[in-house]
Amino acid sequence: MTLRYEINPPKIDQNSSLSQEDTQELLDKVKLRVSEISTLCDGIHFTDSVLGIPRISPITTGTLIRKSNQKIEITVSLRVRDKNLTTLRQLMDDAVLGGLNGVLILKGDASPNEQKDSGLIPSSTAKYFKELGFDKKIDIFLSLPSNPNFDKIKKKIDAEPAGFITQVIHSADEVSRIVDTLKPSGFKIIPCVLLPSEKNAKSAQFLKLDWSEYKNSVEDFIKQVHQIAGEVLITSPSDFNYAKEILGKL
Repeated sequence: MTLRYEINPPKIDQNSSLSQEDTQELLDKVKLRVSEISTLCDGIHFTDSVLGIPRISPITTGTLIRKSNQKIEITVSLRVRDKNLTTLRQLMDDAVLGGLNGVLILKGDASPNEQKDSGLIPSSTAKYFKELGFDKKIDIFLSLPSNPNFDKIKKKIDAEPAGFITQVIHSADEVSRIVDTLKPSGFKIIPCVLLPSEKNAKSAQFLKLDWSEYKNSVEDFIKQVHQIAGEVLITSPSDFNYAKEILGKL
């Protein structure tokens, strides 16, 4: 079973500069969390400023983890909303040099304080990096809604990424529909499952997630999703202990 676990890097204050010592202290906490969970999963995915809230770079975080763990798969998100192509290319180089396994290129949420938008489109950006040969050095992923209109995501499909990471899914039927349509063309499909717990209820409400299909049988649901897609990304942003419990059972 290929299980990945999603981690948000530490928050930072956009208006103040962190010293190297402060940054290291924050990253040491992530390192400890990864050491606790890495024996229970095959991969870690680091997000990039979810909801537009500034955080330490997922590539910086992933590179640190790679230095202490050579075995685990490490993927990261990369926002295009607030970056130009020159910056993005440097970050892709950093991801390759850092020994990371994959990059999920996405638009990214707008910042609450700044409505900056580079105008870049994830599918076009992924295609650009493929033309530069980055796909031979690192897997390039794009995101998918849980219930996509395949006609409207034609540009994403035409960009020919290594695969797609879904937004949080509601049902196994959603996964089957995506897998049946896209996997025959060679795409990896990584469905994202939000663990149902009281601490994650606010996230579920924000995402308008209906987890009624699997709330009382989460382990069976994850196994079913894995059987369909071959991979699962587990997210539990506010309940690390429950994530450890579920991953331990799996």
